[in-house]
Amino acid sequence: MNEFALPNEAASILVALGAGLIIGVERERAMGDEKVQGQAGVRTFAIAALLGVFCALTHSPVLLGTVAIGVVVLAAASCFRTKGHDPGITTEMALLATFVVGVLAESHHLLAAAAGVLIVVLLVARGALHEFARRELTAQELRDAVLLAACAILVLPILPDHPVDPWNVLNPRLVWQLTVLIMCVDAAGYVAQRLVGPRAGLPISGLLGGFVSSTVVVATLGKRALAEPKALSSAVAGAALSQIATVVELAMIIGVTDSVLLGQLRWPLLATGAVAATYGVAMLLATKHQASPPAPRGRAFSLRTALLFAAAFTAVALLVAWLQHSFGTTWALASVVLGAFADAHSTSASVATLSAQQHLTRDVAAIGIGLVLTTNTVSKLVFARAGGTAYFWRLAPGLFGLVAAYWTVWWLTARAAG
Repeated sequence: MNEFALPNEAASILVALGAGLIIGVERERAMGDEKVQGQAGVRTFAIAALLGVFCALTHSPVLLGTVAIGVVVLAAASCFRTKGHDPGITTEMALLATFVVGVLAESHHLLAAAAGVLIVVLLVARGALHEFARRELTAQELRDAVLLAACAILVLPILPDHPVDPWNVLNPRLVWQLTVLIMCVDAAGYVAQRLVGPRAGLPISGLLGGFVSSTVVVATLGKRALAEPKALSSAVAGAALSQIATVVELAMIIGVTDSVLLGQLRWPLLATGAVAATYGVAMLLATKHQASPPAPRGRAFSLRTALLFAAAFTAVALLVAWLQHSFGTTWALASVVLGAFADAHSTSASVATLSAQQHLTRDVAAIGIGLVLTTNTVSKLVFARAGGTAYFWRLAPGLFGLVAAYWTVWWLTARAAG
C-alpha cells in the first residue's frame, strides 16, 4: 500500500457516509410527516452506504454480489412489512440507490457525491413532482414529450450521415437534426409560457412565440391589436421582440449547418440582433401591459410544422443545388429569395448546407442569408399591414432597421476584408 492509499480510502468512506446520512435524514423526516413506522431511517441508510463502499474497497466481486443480494432482500422484506401503511416503494428504492452510491464512492468521489445530492433532490421534490405529473401535465403534453424523445433518440441515430442525392447536398441526418431542433425550440417556448403564466403579457408571449414562427406572431398579434385597440402597445412590443427569436434561431441553424459561415456572419447577425433587441425593449417600455394572454394548454410543439420545415428545407436545398449546377449562382440566389417568402429558417439552412459542402462560396452564401432575411421581412410587413395602420407603422421601423443593420454591417465587413 502506498502513502496515498489511506487518504483516498478515507475520502471514499466519508463521501459514502455523507450521502447515506443526507438521504437517511430526508427519509426519516418523510416517515415522521407521513406517520409511517418500521421503515429504514438515518442509521440504516448510512450503514447501507458504508456497506457499499467497504465491499468495493475489498475489490471482491463475490463479497460485493453477496451483500448486494442481501440489501435487495432486506429492502423487499421492508416493503412487504409496511405495504399496509405505505403502498409506495420509494424508501426501498432509495435504500438500494444509497448502497450503489456507496459502491460508486470507492472510485468516483465527485460522481458519488453528486448522485447522493440528486437522489435527495428527487425525494424532497416529491410533492411538486406529483402535483406536476397528476394535475399540471396533460395527456397531450406527455405524448408530445414521448414523441420528441423518440424523434431525437430513436430516429436520429439510424439515419444515414452522408448525402444521398445526385448533387451531394442532402444529408438525411442533418435534415432531421434541424427538424428536431425546431421541435425543441417550439417545446421550449411552450414550456416557458406555461411557467411564466398569463401575467407576463403579450410581449413575453411574442418573444417566446417567435422561436416557433415570428411571422405567425406578427400576424396573430396584428389581429389582436385590431380586435382590441387597448392592446396595441403590448401587441407591437410582442411582435418586435419576436424578431430577437428570429435572429437567435437563424444563428443556431447556421451554426449547426456551417459553423464557418456563422463565424463570417457574426457581426452582421449581432448587429441585426442588437437592433431587434433595442427596438423590442423600446416598444416594451412604451407598453402599459393592459392585455394579457391566457397560458397555453395544448400541444407542446407542432409536428406538422417541423415536418413542413424538413420538406421545405429538402425542396429548397435540392432546387438551389440543381439551379447552381445547371444555370449558375444567379438562378440559385433567385430560388432563395422565393423560398424565403414561405420560411426563412429552412431556406437559410439550405443556403448554409450548400456553403458547407462548397456548392456556394461563403461570400455568396452571406448574400443569400441577407436576401432570406430581407424577403422574409417583406412577408412580415405584408402580414403586419393586416393588423391595421397603427400597428403597421409602429412595427415597421423595427423591421426595416434590422434589415438595414444586416446589410450595412455586411458591406462594412466585406469592404474591410476585400
